[in-house]
Order: sequence, then structure tokens, then C-alpha cells
Amino acid sequence: MNRTAIILLSFFMLLGIGFLTYYYKVMKEHPRRLPVLGEPGQKVMPFSFTNQDGKIVTEHDMEGKIYVAEFFFSTCEGICPTMNENMTAVYQAYRGQEDFAILSHTVKPEEDTIEQLKRYSLKYEADGKQWMFLTGNQDSLYRMAIYSYIIPVEEKLDPNGVPAFIHSENFILVDKEKKLRGVYDGTNKEAVAKLIKDIAELRKEY
Repeated sequence: MNRTAIILLSFFMLLGIGFLTYYYKVMKEHPRRLPVLGEPGQKVMPFSFTNQDGKIVTEHDMEGKIYVAEFFFSTCEGICPTMNENMTAVYQAYRGQEDFAILSHTVKPEEDTIEQLKRYSLKYEADGKQWMFLTGNQDSLYRMAIYSYIIPVEEKLDPNGVPAFIHSENFILVDKEKKLRGVYDGTNKEAVAKLIKDIAELRKEY
């Protein structure tokens, strides 16, 4: 290799190193921001539900926290077991982190009593201070789903006149300002893996 070629190669190597140094400096100072979903200024509405330990949980308990919301019911034999198995991966990724929580709302509160939710939560070794399985007034729960988290929840009668509970498979990521920052398919492992990464990105904003 002649001298000119060596000089050019050295120049481009130094140029590449300089670019990478600048890129990582910019990324550190200005990390990727997740989008804000919903109407401008929309935030999660005030709420008051009861968790598996009998504790009242309100929006004030989420102050200074990033959290993930979902809707399920404990006797569901459809998507719920898959959703909560996948939610366990999210829980384990941020277990013990004081600025992170999970709110799992039942859509069948007449059956999902505090005692039932406690038994259900033990399947996932959920700490009620961080992963909260919530029950309360059905209308309030449904309003939270539809108007705060923008996901469909309803109760229909099947052909035999038996109530059929319809709810979304989505996990909703909420930031510390109570704004929606992401929607993820809770039955899809790749989507849940992205949620785990996005939580890490969102934490960089604070």
C-alpha cells in the first residue's frame, strides 16, 4: 500500500471515529422520544380501584411512575393467560424499580373479588406494591378502558344469554405525566420485548 493510500485510509478512519463519537454524544443528550398518543393534552383520568391486597389505588399512587395498563379477568381461558405470562417478562425486567408499575384491571369485577385477585396474583408472584390487580365498579373500569386508554371493552350476551366479556389484548404504556406513549399486543412476544425496550427509552426522558 502506497503512502497516499495509507493517508486516505487514515483520514477516513478518523472521519468515521469522529462521526460515531458525535452520534453517540447526540444520542446521549437527545435520546429517541416515544410518540404521545391520543388527542393533544389527553391524560389518564382520575381513578380509584382496589388491588389484590385490599388497598385503594388512585392516580396519585402513580405520581412519578411509568406504568403499563391492561384489562383481563381471572377466569378467562382465551387471551388472558398468554397476556399475563408475557406481562411477567415486563414485571421481571423492572421488578423492584420504584418508578415503574403495572395496573391489571379486571373486566369482571363481580367475580374478581379482592380474594380472587390475590389468589390469581400469586400465580405470577406479583408484589401488590408494583404489579396491581385492580377491581372496582364495572362502569368505572369500562370508562377507564375506553376513555383513558382508548381500548375497547364491553359485555355482550352470547346466543345462550350468558354474558361474554370482550376486552383488548393491548398493553398501554403510560408516562409520568399520565400520557399514553405506546400500544403493544400483549399476546405477541416480539411486541412485549419492544415494550420492555421502550420503557427503558422512556425512563431516559426523566
